Amino acid sequence: MKKNILVLAIFLVIANFVTAQNEISPERKKAIDSLALEKVRDLGKYIAVIGNKETPWSEANRVIDRAVELFMEGSKMDVSLLGRKKVNSYPVREYLERLMRLNYDKVEIEWFNIEYVSDLVRQPDGTYVGVITIYQRFSAYDKEKGLVYQDVTKKDITIYVKRKETQIAGRIVGFWDVLLGDVKVTETKRK
Repeated sequence: MKKNILVLAIFLVIANFVTAQNEISPERKKAIDSLALEKVRDLGKYIAVIGNKETPWSEANRVIDRAVELFMEGSKMDVSLLGRKKVNSYPVREYLERLMRLNYDKVEIEWFNIEYVSDLVRQPDGTYVGVITIYQRFSAYDKEKGLVYQDVTKKDITIYVKRKETQIAGRIVGFWDVLLGDVKVTETKRK
């Protein structure tokens, strides 16, 4: 009986230690929030470079590869147009490649008002999930006609915070990593 109680006590101590490692302290949460916002800003910069018609094809493809690395596998990005109720959803790489091939002479894409709208919520598997909202101004130009299309789209970006491990100097070190998930259109309007 004493042996069973001792085994149970050891198990509870280990379970508490493992659980504590998977909890995010307030200081760590601030660092994770900062990293998540930085990754979203990076994505905004990548999208601006990819959409810019003056970006060389090889550079745009290199930036697409970098942008895809920010996402969880299987993530999708929504696309909307003024006057059309249907929102199309594409795998991230396909969305970025389509953006690169848009048939305009000039494209400007600007992200602004980037902010958290939901706090991180722990999932049963230990992953934390949150949402960051951004606004995107999209402007398309024709050499002869000038500005031919412009909208402002509100988008919600799901973020995932996962505990990972790496080996440094022969030691296993745990860390929190942030990956982006689906990018959903919530509203599209004229500028």
